Amino acid sequence: MMTSVEADLLRVVADPLRLRIVTLLAEETLCTTHLVEETGARQTNLSNHLRVLREAGVVETEPCGRFTYYKLRPEVIDALAASFAGLADTARATLDTDRKRPCP
Repeated sequence: MMTSVEADLLRVVADPLRLRIVTLLAEETLCTTHLVEETGARQTNLSNHLRVLREAGVVETEPCGRFTYYKLRPEVIDALAASFAGLADTARATLDTDRKRPCP
C-alpha cells in the first residue's frame, strides 16, 4: 500500500513542469538559468517549482559562486519506483489466483 508520503511525492512529480525538471536533472546537474532555457518557463515560475521539489526532497542544491545548481536525488525516485513495483507485484499475484470479491 502506498503511504501518504509517497502519495505526496507522486503529486509533486506529477506536475508536467516538475516532471520535465526531474527528467532534465536525471541527465545532468543544472542551474536555474539552464532550466529556464530548457523548459521555456519564466524564472519565477521555475523557482517556485524548484522550491516544491527541494522541500519534497526530490532535488538538492549546490551553490557555485552566484549560481545555484540543482541535482536529482535518485534514492527518492528509487523509493517511489519501489512502491509502484510492489503494487505491480500485488496485481500479478492477484491475477494468478483470479481473486475477486463477489458482488452482493
